[in-house]
Amino acid sequence: MNSSPRQRPQDGPQSEPRTSLLVALVVTMGVGPVLIHGLSTTSDYLLPRLGITESQFGLLSTTMFVSAALVAMLLGRLADVVSVRHQLIFTFGGIALALTIAAFTTEYWFLFIAMIIAGPVQVIANPTTNRVISQVVPRAKRGSWIGAKQSGVQATQLFAGIYFPVITLWLGWRGAFLGAAGVVLVLLWTSLRALPPEPPTNWAKVRQIFSMRRGSQVEAKNIDRLPAAVWVLAAISFCGGIGMQITNIYLPLYTVRELDFSLVLGGIAAGSAGLVGVLSRVWWGHLMGKGHSAAKLLMWLVTGGILGVVAIMLASPMQEPILLWIGVLLFGLTITGINVIVNTATMIITAPERIGTATGITTLGMYAGFAVGPILSGTLLEQTGTFLVTWIAVTVVYVICFGLAIVLKYAPGNPRNEARQAA
Repeated sequence: MNSSPRQRPQDGPQSEPRTSLLVALVVTMGVGPVLIHGLSTTSDYLLPRLGITESQFGLLSTTMFVSAALVAMLLGRLADVVSVRHQLIFTFGGIALALTIAAFTTEYWFLFIAMIIAGPVQVIANPTTNRVISQVVPRAKRGSWIGAKQSGVQATQLFAGIYFPVITLWLGWRGAFLGAAGVVLVLLWTSLRALPPEPPTNWAKVRQIFSMRRGSQVEAKNIDRLPAAVWVLAAISFCGGIGMQITNIYLPLYTVRELDFSLVLGGIAAGSAGLVGVLSRVWWGHLMGKGHSAAKLLMWLVTGGILGVVAIMLASPMQEPILLWIGVLLFGLTITGINVIVNTATMIITAPERIGTATGITTLGMYAGFAVGPILSGTLLEQTGTFLVTWIAVTVVYVICFGLAIVLKYAPGNPRNEARQAA
């Protein structure tokens, strides 16, 4: 079951890769959530125009993340054999298509097509970027690089929080989504130019993966050789994903309805979490690179997340917007860093040839959490008419996540000592 990192050869070059490659990885991680953040930051504008309820809105997000979770492990395996260039074309091109479909939506059900497309094309970004880092970045630098590239998601949240409300009020939501699709295509062109030379796609292995009988044998073999800690990290990703996505999706709506924020100010609140999250993810990645225990860092992150959601929850009954901003700050500083710790720990304890498979498993946990969060919070909101129960649910999930961090500390394959050796 276990595979000790001490037994595998040193992997990756020792020279420092170009900064342009890091920018490309940040952008690759960031383009996937553009659609969902765009819908979230304009939710108060869109819901009455589409004639849908809060739970129906949550179902859109759930659909996207279910479609992502269903193919996470398959795409993780493909990320090990398909060229990075082809993976970027798949990711950027798919999101541009989904944004275009959303822009021309006339009926609620039509949005589901965009969401089904958006799920798989963003889920491959994690194993893609992890593969690049494992191949071209010296091991001592990987924690910082993972923190930086994971910050792409929060950079998108910052962009969406400002861009979509402003452009929607100016050009309408169709103009905003079409404009975003154009930006994505430009970013694809610049990212492809930054990629280092690489072998072409191994189509024989691609066919092998898609062969049901042979593919299942390969998958079973790879999964059986993964450290047990990978599965604990996947469970942590699941719980963290629930709380993270509930906050990302419903925070703008909460600020507008409960605190009388304008659409633009609600978007800025969400964008502020993204801005803090950019810096946060780089910092937590830096700490992992210095050899700090993944389990202990996760405990600190979840504790901060609990304090943050309590502050957000109290902002409405106390009518104190300052509590909202404190909660947003804590959310950005802590919960957004969970994926950095999970990805870095996964890379430390997993052999290079199984990075895609292991990342596919932890990514599956994350997207499964992303799928559960929005529909859970939407249903609670519609049934109770208040956000209070939703924030209580998030608190409970974070408490469970804290318990899983304790389990990680004692799980076989726990990277608490491996990080120091890697550094």
